[in-house]
Amino acid sequence: MEVSGPDHRKENDPQSIREEIKTLARKYFDAIEPGSFTPGKSYIPPSGKVLDANDLVHLIDASLDMWLTTGRFADRFESQLAETFGTRFAKLTVSGSAANLLAFSCLTSPRLQDKRIAPGSEVITVAAGFPTTVAPIVQNRCVPVFVDVDLATHNVDIDRLEGAVSNKTRAVMIAHTLGNPFNADAVAAFAKRHDLYFIEDCCDAFGAALNGKAVGTFGDIATLSFYPAHHITMGEGGAVMTNRKSLATLIESFRDWGRDCWCKPGQSNTCGNRFGQKFAGLPEGYDHKYVYSHLGYNLKATDMQAAIGLSQLEKLPAFIGKRRENHLALSRAFKDRGLDEYFLLPEATPGSEPSWFGFLLTIRDGAPLKRNAVVRYLEDHGIGTRLLFAGNLTRQPAFQDVEYRVFGGLENTDKIMRDSFWVGIWPGIDDQMTEYMADTFARMIKELVP
Repeated sequence: MEVSGPDHRKENDPQSIREEIKTLARKYFDAIEPGSFTPGKSYIPPSGKVLDANDLVHLIDASLDMWLTTGRFADRFESQLAETFGTRFAKLTVSGSAANLLAFSCLTSPRLQDKRIAPGSEVITVAAGFPTTVAPIVQNRCVPVFVDVDLATHNVDIDRLEGAVSNKTRAVMIAHTLGNPFNADAVAAFAKRHDLYFIEDCCDAFGAALNGKAVGTFGDIATLSFYPAHHITMGEGGAVMTNRKSLATLIESFRDWGRDCWCKPGQSNTCGNRFGQKFAGLPEGYDHKYVYSHLGYNLKATDMQAAIGLSQLEKLPAFIGKRRENHLALSRAFKDRGLDEYFLLPEATPGSEPSWFGFLLTIRDGAPLKRNAVVRYLEDHGIGTRLLFAGNLTRQPAFQDVEYRVFGGLENTDKIMRDSFWVGIWPGIDDQMTEYMADTFARMIKELVP
């Protein structure tokens, strides 16, 4: 006998079941006991993610749609991300590295005609940083031109830019180092003066500003990463940002198989002329969904990733605030303990509001310390460390057969490769941890310095 009535209908209503699942997810998350910190026993990672019940609910909500690829959450995330970042367009992708690849590749499009970046073009960048800021230049058969950085901010030495230009230079592509903005005003003026594209890698600097203007809004294109180490996370993920609709269309094409069509997944005939167009080499009326204008990729993220990103975006101001608070606490603690006698402490670029990614230290020339001994001591005492990524890319195995040019020497970059490292200031680090870190550094000096 079939049962009917309000209670039965509610039990079998998908929306009611969905809400019940989301409520249970919150209860589950709240029931998980967070581990407490024990000085000297607990490990302090140099980076990490901070998740809450809302992140889990968003993830489960998206998974219940069973859409799996980009969908409603991705649309909302792209829209809100662009608004938060300060650009007209945000294109979601699978990682910050993919974002860099898309940002550079779109500028090689034949649709840009004489403005396109052609094979053999030179691109000014730095060798002190992460490899996938530079890899897209090489992967598109262009030539990186490396200039040195300064040791105060570990960012590009602006005074080297003019000398690095040649008649082959077409772009500048540089990252803001560990959340500390480089002088993007000066780089933008330089790029305009020489009619160059300007790509800002903001993967480590979401929320930073220079002279009151958000990083990523000075150039033509900017990139972000949402790996767990970054300011917000989707697990894996990234985005490409721009104010120019023409570039946004090219970014989307390279991301979505290189297709000419801009229909969203599951949609057709957005242009209203799906079977009425003529493309050279193809039959009249060839299905526009299968016309490819670029040699592209499939670098789309999933809706479940976007759902977490949407939830994380709400917490971005608090995350940035905590990073700044931790950075300031370590700076003060190091100075109070006289540690600046042995280490160059990180300095904010004049006029900037950093969105710090890590606490970067460089052993001073003449200090009786070796980096390997320092980082081993810290790791042995539960403090995680990281280097400034590749150190000097030109010394890396992958670059031994790569064509590149260096202008003016890379002395500071080599110094960073030998003597720089960073420790964490991410939002999961509390006051007790920063105090322990500073105390441990002080004990290390007593034990390692003769």
